[in-house]
Amino acid sequence: MKRIFLLMVIGLLSFAQFACAAKQKGPLETFSEGCNVELKTYCSQVTPGEGRVLACLYAHSDKLSGQCEYAVYDAAAQLERVIASLVYLANECRGDMETYCADVPMGEGRVLECMEKNESKLSQRCKQAIDDVTE
Repeated sequence: MKRIFLLMVIGLLSFAQFACAAKQKGPLETFSEGCNVELKTYCSQVTPGEGRVLACLYAHSDKLSGQCEYAVYDAAAQLERVIASLVYLANECRGDMETYCADVPMGEGRVLECMEKNESKLSQRCKQAIDDVTE
């Protein structure tokens, strides 16, 4: 069970690196700081990218310290909140995105930039969702 949970967290960490815009540490920082010793001990020779470092840590999951295990669970809880916020924001702003940003390609913050450019035209519902998520 612990290994399955760790695998899910590893997959979600890659997804949510950009998603946490709050003033506190994001899931990636929580994870990397909490598992710093394990990352240095077991994965320092791994070339970063394409999930290789996280796969290395997963391969050594039976050797994780309590601090690292806690960081994994804490990062997972943060990810849940980030994903819930993104779903809420997408639902509340869907109409505005379709109206003002339908032709904007996804990725690299282009849709967010489009929404910011059209901020004065956004529905009250979308503006409220943005305020809710960024507080």
